[in-house]
Amino acid sequence: MLFDRLRQIEERSEELARALADPGIYGNPGESARLRKEHAEIQEVVERFREYREVLRRLGEARHILDEGGDRELLELAQSEVDELTGRQAALEAELKRLLVPRDPNDDKNVFVEIRGGAGGDEAALFAADLARMYTKYAERQRWKVEVMDASPTGVGGFKDVILFVHGRGAWSRLKYERGVHRVQRVPVTESAGRIHTSTVTVAVLLEAEDVDVKVDEKDLKVDVYRSSGPGGQGVNTTDSAVRITHLPTGLVVTCQDERSQIKNRAKAMRVLKARLLERAQEEQAAAIAADRRSQVGTGERSERIRTYNFPQSRVTDHRIGLTLHRLPAVLEGDLDELIDALAAAEQAERLERVAQ
Repeated sequence: MLFDRLRQIEERSEELARALADPGIYGNPGESARLRKEHAEIQEVVERFREYREVLRRLGEARHILDEGGDRELLELAQSEVDELTGRQAALEAELKRLLVPRDPNDDKNVFVEIRGGAGGDEAALFAADLARMYTKYAERQRWKVEVMDASPTGVGGFKDVILFVHGRGAWSRLKYERGVHRVQRVPVTESAGRIHTSTVTVAVLLEAEDVDVKVDEKDLKVDVYRSSGPGGQGVNTTDSAVRITHLPTGLVVTCQDERSQIKNRAKAMRVLKARLLERAQEEQAAAIAADRRSQVGTGERSERIRTYNFPQSRVTDHRIGLTLHRLPAVLEGDLDELIDALAAAEQAERLERVAQ
């Protein structure tokens, strides 16, 4: 089955090469660019497949010599070649399977990270602030830009909720694994008896919607302006700069009061609204796919709790892959690569299994 798929890709590559060699194609720049892009995307697969076939051919010849018998020195050379080529065959098979795994088309897109305090009151809000700082630090390590889109601070230095916009190549490919419920176990600063409390924070990671992804009709929007209520410097409470946008067909509401300018707040709120509308559309599609899958193979959903941060033991555990790290302070400083690399590897392994079937 794998060989058949590779042969089809090779045939498609040859077909594209013929089309690109036709002088007439350059009269249509758009089509020419599309064909060149497709040809470039599959060329590495084709090259590895041709190398794989050559290895199989040489392996067959060496094994034939062994089967025939004869001169001892020749047999030793043949056996040595069989050993070497068998290893190369295995390596090429693994690489070809990896190359056949479809790439997530959203991997390089920017994202919104929405962090909301869950169960635990003030302690949950404080941990929401810790996570916002952790993701900001991680983004700095990746040389991404982070912008606070909206925030609802609490009196104790936490956040009821905060929305970060993360702009940079590969933001979705790394941060998509952070979606879910994050649980913290620690002694709150307000706890006089020294008891460990458990609180939760939810993290949502939303793709930045492009205009081609989501169309929003102005007649479907209700826009309210009001005076900002949070800290922001002189003049922040004297003008109607805060913006609340309600998307009437869905009931989604987005507010933004981070900027002093009403125009800037409206622009930010629209970006968040489009991201939420895109997520809603994707969730509806995913729900239909999941329902169909459950009807065939049953349910295999993971626990809603994706990760636990245990302060007394300086331990971080990701429950999806059973990985535990005993360096919580470093993780909270944005050192997330070991966790994210492991999650990405687990996802890649699942995809490889599907390719091999």
